Amino acid sequence: MADLTLSGKCLCGTVRYNVTGTPLRFLHCHCERCRRATGTGHASNVIMKAKNVDWQSGTASIKRYKLPEAERFSTTFCTNCGSPLPRETGEIVVVPAGSVDALPDIQPEGRIFWASRAMWSCPPGDLPHYAEYPTAP
Repeated sequence: MADLTLSGKCLCGTVRYNVTGTPLRFLHCHCERCRRATGTGHASNVIMKAKNVDWQSGTASIKRYKLPEAERFSTTFCTNCGSPLPRETGEIVVVPAGSVDALPDIQPEGRIFWASRAMWSCPPGDLPHYAEYPTAP
């Protein structure tokens, strides 16, 4: 897939960003950590091999919380409104799909950590579901 730029912002509009790179996956994550971080049944994330994360405004309002016992999990959010924001992890960026102004023509490709989902959460529908992470595309 070709490089693209995702532009987005937090709920209050204080923090604005552009992320440029190659989309690797678009997944719904049902793990307990994502549910607690979002307050919903799953987090919908576009995972990108990022070439550039350009914070357009509001950098003073960006906070990152790294869960001490987690190897990979952290959350980045606006300190004014609490909205989740893109989080950089090594060479990838996890972009909360709901924070993007307009998603290009990409669709979710699966549900991960399906075994730990909340039983009241949405059914799998036509999307494949995985116990943990799917193998690389």
